[in-house]
Amino acid sequence: MMRRLLTLPLALLVAAVPAAADDLATEILHLQQRWAKVAYQMEPEGRAAAFEAIAADTHRLAERHPDRAEPLIWEGVVRASEAGAKGGLGALKLAKAARRLLLAAEKIDPEALDGDIYVTLGALYTRAPGWPIGFGDKKEAERYLKRALALHPDHIDPNYFYGDWLIRRHRYEEAIPYLERALAAPPRPGRPVADAGRRAMVEKALERARAKVR
Repeated sequence: MMRRLLTLPLALLVAAVPAAADDLATEILHLQQRWAKVAYQMEPEGRAAAFEAIAADTHRLAERHPDRAEPLIWEGVVRASEAGAKGGLGALKLAKAARRLLLAAEKIDPEALDGDIYVTLGALYTRAPGWPIGFGDKKEAERYLKRALALHPDHIDPNYFYGDWLIRRHRYEEAIPYLERALAAPPRPGRPVADAGRRAMVEKALERARAKVR
């Protein structure tokens, strides 16, 4: 009888861990779906406020899961999107906050959420102003984007953002294979709006790159 009593709490704990992980994954997916609707379906003038609301919800999720990288990553992604939607001096503050969140997440689990840490850091370093105003750095951007590609060479986001980086460097011919790979990427479960929106961006970038090398 004593042996059964001793083993019961452990059995309950083991059963609870996958359930907690599943709950977190579900909450992250819900936030990702909200983000996609704002990013790809909302009019531009309302996006900054909507991203701010999603970031606040994501921050509360991170507080409930201080040992997990996923909420920190997604808060960083949303803050980066908010920066892009807001523009101006406030955007740089948000971009720096996004970078801090992503670097904190990297210390916990650098491969969480399919390498979104490195994709988003690469995008931030690509688009932020350089020194002395901001932290933008094309070499750091390339380093992070190549890390994302090394982790997930066939995913849509690493290929799109590296292709975009190459276009910004006027290396149009080199960009084309990455953008073509982005279009061929498999769909992400539960994220049809994000996939459709990103594919539209890929197609536009690919059209531009091909036009430049004709």
